Amino acid sequence: MLGHRFAKFIPPKDDRSPFEKLLPLFLEMLTHTSGDVEEALEWMKEVDKEHGLFDEHYTLEDFKNDLRKNGIIGDRPTKGGKTPLTGKAEKLIRERALQQVFGTLKKSDRGGHALKRTGTGDEATSDRRTYRYGDRIEQVAMSDSIRNAQQRGIDDLQMSEDDLEVIETEHQSACATVLMIDISHSMILYGEDRITPAKKVAMALAELIKRRYPKDTLDIVVFGNDAWQVSLKDLPYLQVGPFHTNTVAGLELAMDILRRRKLKNRRIVMITDGKPSCIKRDGEYYMNSFGLDDFIVARTLDAAVRARKAGIPITTFMIAQDNYLQRFIEKFTEANQGRAFYTGLQGLADMVFRDHTSNRKAS
Repeated sequence: MLGHRFAKFIPPKDDRSPFEKLLPLFLEMLTHTSGDVEEALEWMKEVDKEHGLFDEHYTLEDFKNDLRKNGIIGDRPTKGGKTPLTGKAEKLIRERALQQVFGTLKKSDRGGHALKRTGTGDEATSDRRTYRYGDRIEQVAMSDSIRNAQQRGIDDLQMSEDDLEVIETEHQSACATVLMIDISHSMILYGEDRITPAKKVAMALAELIKRRYPKDTLDIVVFGNDAWQVSLKDLPYLQVGPFHTNTVAGLELAMDILRRRKLKNRRIVMITDGKPSCIKRDGEYYMNSFGLDDFIVARTLDAAVRARKAGIPITTFMIAQDNYLQRFIEKFTEANQGRAFYTGLQGLADMVFRDHTSNRKAS
């Protein structure tokens, strides 16, 4: 009978400096504290009490000094007395979100959304066809073309236009996306942090588009009582407010942004955890926090229909489990003829990724 010989497990050597080991934790804290450096350091101090992050050889003050030396935080406080993050820190936070949500990706120099038609495109297929006037020379399959010429006689090899075969290609289309993020109060209600995963998805999706789909565009809209556009730079600092949920305002701003984009493929991705509870009527806010208000619902469904008529599908990620909210999203999705996913916080990022990379038709 064969046995097993066991040896002592020796963990791989970690040659990282104390600063390099602690930096990922600090970046994670910054995402949760909306870029508040002092609060993130306080959290690290609390974690240190439980897990011993620092010792006499490397203290919290040493870590702060290394943050400055490595260009993660600024030397001069802001007007509000806060320690500022640098552009390098903001980029590291986005890259960390990308790693956490999507993993390592290789950069591409063209759009990656395949269309269901062939012709002079970007991506080679296994199909071949005869040469047509206007085909690019780099499309010619030389080995197949030479073989065709050889079949007519190896002794006197002459290639004619009839021998040429062309590698069939598929068009790769760019896409204009608006990512809508709900920042109403319910995103932190009942002790559950929903805004941090939503921010991570937004940052990761932005890095994904930048690296894999450089022809694509991504605009970010946040919506509470009103809706406004934010930049990628603003994402780490995004916070919820004492807001209701004005989904109509978010959709109208998103459609206005997409109308200005010159790309044929356009879409809206909306992450929300609550029902629409606010609209503007005659310049005044109309709000109802109790149940689904028929007037607000009707206005929201009208906005979904307008998006459909404009050729803009909406993909909704509902991060709540309430049955009546899911029924509303079903009506909303039917009105837009878009897509909807019902999910908790786990798996949210993966579904955004799979939806973004799925093939879409262009009219």
